[in-house]
Amino acid sequence: MAGLEESEQPQPLCGTAVTCRGVPGAPESGGPAPGAPGPVVLDLLGDPSVDEVPFPSRPESAGAARRLTHRVLLDQWGLSPQLTENAVLLVSELVGNAVRHTGARRFGLRMLRRRGWIRIEVRDPSRGLPCLMPVRALDVSGRGLFLVDTLSDRWGVDLLPRGKTTWFEMRTGDR
Repeated sequence: MAGLEESEQPQPLCGTAVTCRGVPGAPESGGPAPGAPGPVVLDLLGDPSVDEVPFPSRPESAGAARRLTHRVLLDQWGLSPQLTENAVLLVSELVGNAVRHTGARRFGLRMLRRRGWIRIEVRDPSRGLPCLMPVRALDVSGRGLFLVDTLSDRWGVDLLPRGKTTWFEMRTGDR
């Protein structure tokens, strides 16, 4: 995976467990409420619709990835609130899998749009494949890929020479 080598040191992210005092839009600086996308979130973390945004493989990175997804889909691309909400949930699930199950130090988030579709990718350096498991009504974990399978139009995994990309696609209605 280009730029996400195992030897890289994680960089702190504003809006996660790291304090970013004085940064406009960061939750610790009196900006938007936690979970709401700040006005400069793309400037702070990068724009995943332009280039892959790297994250340290820590649980708090899921919040930053959700904020980026919300910002790009709703504010930048003007997609519907329902589609945005579903995509944010699916990003959270894929990021959670990357953090919990790969043992990687970093993962990357990328978003692509073409007429009528969006594609969101989470890339990590592990070649271990995610597995869609049967889900029962009382299960409290293991529902991530079930949600991806249910809410997306397509999803899959592309094996790379050094890792994999887990992705999902959703129809946008702008044909």
